[in-house]
Amino acid sequence: MIPWAQPKLFGNEEALVLDALRSAWISGGPYVERLEYEAAERMGVAEALAVSNGTTALELALRGLDIGPGCEVIVPGFTFVAAANMVMAVGATPVYADVDPDTWLVDAAEIDRLAGPRTKAVLPVHLYGNIADMDAIMAVAEAHGLLVVEDAAEAAFSRHRGRCAGTIGTVGTFSLHATKTITSGEGGLVVTNDAELARRMRVLRDHGMRKDRRYWHDVVGFNFRLTNMQAALGCAQMEKLDEIIAERARIHARYRAALAGIGGVRLQHFAEATDPVLWAMTVQLVADDGTPYSGDVEPVRARRDAIMAGLLDDGIETRPGFYALSLMPPYDCPTLPNSLYASASILSPPTFPGLEDDAIDRICARLAHHLQKTS
Repeated sequence: MIPWAQPKLFGNEEALVLDALRSAWISGGPYVERLEYEAAERMGVAEALAVSNGTTALELALRGLDIGPGCEVIVPGFTFVAAANMVMAVGATPVYADVDPDTWLVDAAEIDRLAGPRTKAVLPVHLYGNIADMDAIMAVAEAHGLLVVEDAAEAAFSRHRGRCAGTIGTVGTFSLHATKTITSGEGGLVVTNDAELARRMRVLRDHGMRKDRRYWHDVVGFNFRLTNMQAALGCAQMEKLDEIIAERARIHARYRAALAGIGGVRLQHFAEATDPVLWAMTVQLVADDGTPYSGDVEPVRARRDAIMAGLLDDGIETRPGFYALSLMPPYDCPTLPNSLYASASILSPPTFPGLEDDAIDRICARLAHHLQKTS
């Protein structure tokens, strides 16, 4: 079986975790501070806060910006649900934007169309290692006076015009989940260049307790802290970040070469200004002439799922695209055609450091077989 993902430990994880375990620092501690410092330095941003996971990173960012009841936040209609969930969790209202048909990322023109008097922020989600069109998004946000919260959980260390994903907007959030670019098992980061925002978020992260007055709480806070042991794992991963990035670049290049001659699929489009660190390779089912299918997308979904089932029988685990938010009851999202098509047509093959070239070639050969079989 070739799994869809598996974390790779590079050698120093055990030593650092044991060091944290044997120290007096079990909850917070020096590895948390080290992870924050190294992440901020590597991303070229002033402030980084370690948190318990990528979802609490989103919630902390939204609460730090005082986004809540009465506010609207524009989110993409095709994404993992954490973005919409956390907008709703803070009491704000998500407003759903369609995605670009080639990148599957939020369309800046949609943001411009949807922004209204109650809109306080836009929440672009950078999927699969790609980065949304931040030049256009920042221009639209400035025109409408919007805050920009970047969800870079799937695009850690990807760069747009030399700047890391998550460092371009007002605040950026990251996941350190087991499948992500670097991992602490669970965990997350929030980054910003706004010192006052960082100060507020540090208070909210730790129950709203003042740093200069023990057990005094000026605001309602939360426990979003990362443990020292988890941070130690993340620090060991950071030590090998260049190797991890190089591995993901090799895998990306091998897939693109192996898929180049296969009809019936197209690859996610990366802008020239984007230097991606691939999180997950993705392909989209299209007609044999390379154009998207038109009309009802459910036959496309059925074919995609049949291809995935065939690959699983071959010992290859894959993942589908996220369900469009319009398909799921909690979100009250209108039908957005590009989001719906992406949801039905995207397939993600195995992607993780250590995946060998011959395994990639086998995956692509079997994908070609099942594409032909189901055509």
